[in-house]
Amino acid sequence: MKRINYKLTIPVALVTLVILYACSKSFLNKAPIGSYQPNTLANKAGVEGLLIGAYSLLDGQGGIGGSWDAAASNWVWGGVCADDAHKGSDPGDQPDIVALMTWNETSTNSYNEAKWQTCYDGIQRCNSVLSTMRIATDIAPADTIEISAEAKFLRGHYYFELKKVYNMVPYVDENINYTKGNWHVPNNVDIWPMIEADFQYATANLPAKQGDVGRANKYAAEAFLAKAFMFEHKFPDALTLLNDLITNGQTAGGLKYGLVTNFNDNFNAATKNNKESVFAVQNSVNDGSGAANANAGDVLNFSYDPAAPVSCCGFYQPSFSLANIYKTDPVTGLPLINTYNNSDLKNDQGLKSSDPFTPDNVTTLDPRLDWTVGRRGIPFLDWGVNPGFLYVRNQASGGPYTPVKNAPYAAQVGVLTDKSSWTAGYTALNVNLIRYADVLLWAAEAEAEAGSLDNAENYVNMVRNRAATPSGFVHTYLDDTKPQGGFSNTPAANYFIKPYPVGYFTAQGPDAAKTLIRFERRL
Repeated sequence: MKRINYKLTIPVALVTLVILYACSKSFLNKAPIGSYQPNTLANKAGVEGLLIGAYSLLDGQGGIGGSWDAAASNWVWGGVCADDAHKGSDPGDQPDIVALMTWNETSTNSYNEAKWQTCYDGIQRCNSVLSTMRIATDIAPADTIEISAEAKFLRGHYYFELKKVYNMVPYVDENINYTKGNWHVPNNVDIWPMIEADFQYATANLPAKQGDVGRANKYAAEAFLAKAFMFEHKFPDALTLLNDLITNGQTAGGLKYGLVTNFNDNFNAATKNNKESVFAVQNSVNDGSGAANANAGDVLNFSYDPAAPVSCCGFYQPSFSLANIYKTDPVTGLPLINTYNNSDLKNDQGLKSSDPFTPDNVTTLDPRLDWTVGRRGIPFLDWGVNPGFLYVRNQASGGPYTPVKNAPYAAQVGVLTDKSSWTAGYTALNVNLIRYADVLLWAAEAEAEAGSLDNAENYVNMVRNRAATPSGFVHTYLDDTKPQGGFSNTPAANYFIKPYPVGYFTAQGPDAAKTLIRFERRL
């Protein structure tokens, strides 16, 4: 779009007259039309509305700036900045991601700006809840504590995001504002103690279960505090919290936390908010919001084939390394920790969809591969068999794979995807910020740090045993005799996974055990 600059010449006498008139009428002192003053919202309904606004930025969009660049899933800042994924799409599309991917970003990178703005917008919304609540006239003391705990939980989350990406950042709480003139806040203080304090307050004051799905409860706060302790290497402190969560934790709906039988139920909009979801960003569609409540952060990360049930832009392509980690030992069924990347899993790189290709049916594989990495010749949910090249925007630069976990089932399009948007990629799929599987593997790492290798092995095996459950992982070929979504009973690949034998971690020793745990986290 062309920008046009206009220059308007006004007589000096007229300018003087306007200034005098404005000053004499106190024109500049009027409040902006349509703005809310604090006393307007200083009641229970107003404060609850502010709190909902603070929750609404968990998805990374809807504030000053941000969408996929501040996505709740952190696909840019996580998988792409690590070695789990390529940017995808064409090389020149969203070039600021390339700078992040290659660790060559600058302070002017638009993704740096969007993430920063979104997190501080969320923080300001939390601070507005806390400051407005103080002057509210109809909030009972118990409600005051509850609302404060939720606001501080959310503020802790937004600061946690800033800490992970930027490290040293200005800490602004509800006592910092423009009127007081104390808003020149430096970034010379480590904010871990403030993050801890917010999560500790939330843990102590939130109820064990909530009346509304999506609100943080005591155990969500406990999990976030434990995660902060893990980042700080305060493993004993983390383990105390994790043990309580594992023993007593319950979902917001009152169910005890646990692993769902089917791994993919964690990435299916029809089965969200299940017992494995400790805390999730809530997304919805076709609710009159025009996709504003949908998962906009992952909207770019779909097949490029216009004939696919959902298509868009071809970003966030799984890497060769990610596909390779799912190879298993053909005798033990365990991961190939040291040799998985010696050769690439058979793939269709360099082949078009019209070229002959048969997927690998010899290499033994962890079945989580095909619920994570879309690859040619394997069913892609209920879309049909993945055609490879047609699903990829630029195979030469991004590789042959497509992401699976963010995609809806074909049968869900128009029901659990937004019907009014330019793409069906706006889905109702939640983003799980913490799953129970995360909790178990943090506990495993903390136990290993404490020298309790048998306990650590037990937690890892809980996760691996779920992966080995046939009902959760037999990813099968589509049966041509059935309608779309019907599958035969023939596994699509040579799936073979086993738990670690009893005493394996102890035999390997503490350092090796921690390597195995962290590898399982990646899987």
